[in-house]
Amino acid sequence: MTDKKQPLQLDFHSGLPIYTQIVEQIQSQLANGILKPGDQLPTVRALAQELRVNFNTVARAYRILDEARIISTQQGRGTYITEIPPPEVSEKLRNESLAALTHRFISESFRLGFSEREVSQMVRDSLKSWKEAKDSDDE
Repeated sequence: MTDKKQPLQLDFHSGLPIYTQIVEQIQSQLANGILKPGDQLPTVRALAQELRVNFNTVARAYRILDEARIISTQQGRGTYITEIPPPEVSEKLRNESLAALTHRFISESFRLGFSEREVSQMVRDSLKSWKEAKDSDDE
């Protein structure tokens, strides 16, 4: 995005729509403190040019973020990150992000030829390893 902000990374082969990737990454940067309330985002045209995508794709992402009250576009002034969204909006966005990550993981796994059983087993094993590592860190 802009100089001090983390640039957006698009995967044109993921099967996940580009506008969804933009929404998710802006949400993630906000959740991780990279973007903060009051930060200005690039204009739709500037971001479209930077990402080399259609203007309408970025406009759609910004519209979704605006409807979720994550950003606010002020005519003639720019687009800004709003104050922290209400809890119900945050929870909805969290769930949408998890669903998108899961979809991407499953789609890519199947594309690579893994079976449903293999994917399920990998998720179970990974969760178990993660929990064990977390439990040992807590000791």
